[in-house]
Amino acid sequence: MPWDTLTTLLGWCLILNAGLLAVSTLALTAARPWIVQLHSRISGLNEAELLRAYFQYLGHYKILVLVFNLAPYVALKLMGY
Repeated sequence: MPWDTLTTLLGWCLILNAGLLAVSTLALTAARPWIVQLHSRISGLNEAELLRAYFQYLGHYKILVLVFNLAPYVALKLMGY
């Protein structure tokens, strides 16, 4: 795969994953009572446990986006591809 194709692919992956992270964050912020109620019924966890799980999910997902999308994209751009 040519380097410029890989750079384009990583750029689109970054846009999609950052968008998904933003939508997830906004949804968990704006509709927290409804989401907590739904997930509490499904999983059997209480609100405090669910809020901790949401925070861990968002944190882990952000780290994955930074490490596997942003860092390689920036490195390829700095190399001139």
